[in-house]
Amino acid sequence: MKLGCVLMASGNSERFGENKLSVPFDGKLVYQRALDAIPADRFYAVAVVTQYKEIISAASKRGFIAVPNLKPDDGVSRTIWLGIQTLYDASAIMFMVADQPLLRQETVRQLADDFVSQSENMLALAANGRRGNPVIFPSCYFDELCALKGDSGGGAVIKKHESELRLHIINDESELADIDSKQELEKLLKKRE
Repeated sequence: MKLGCVLMASGNSERFGENKLSVPFDGKLVYQRALDAIPADRFYAVAVVTQYKEIISAASKRGFIAVPNLKPDDGVSRTIWLGIQTLYDASAIMFMVADQPLLRQETVRQLADDFVSQSENMLALAANGRRGNPVIFPSCYFDELCALKGDSGGGAVIKKHESELRLHIINDESELADIDSKQELEKLLKKRE
């Protein structure tokens, strides 16, 4: 089983108003929290796809494959495509987003272990009936993922194959929370108080 990981860190943060991945959250920058959440020992390779030089540098320092996204305006589909091209020989890839500051490494490790124990289906993190990220896609879905356009992400492939999706249930829904706006960031920070 060659399980790879792609951290998607290319977005323009338009709704946020600035690069949300470089804002501080509870003593660390958001992208540092995302890198910390990756249990590197569970993956044969980790690719970090990003348009930001500071994230490229931080990923390289950790021994991850830094993949520059020179066309971030092409949307999340380009980030997915670059990740798959980088880890094309993987049996499956876990796709993580970089703006879930409360996602814990232990949770990601358990998700990876759950997949390896029963690897024929897609597997997504979920809590309280809500599906979230990360999601693991076996290689049989790579062509469909590579055919996505614009801001269509893995959710479009999941919709087509919902019967082939398993959920890894966690108790703490805040681990699924992402920060698309400054209001969402403030709300999450208040929960930490």
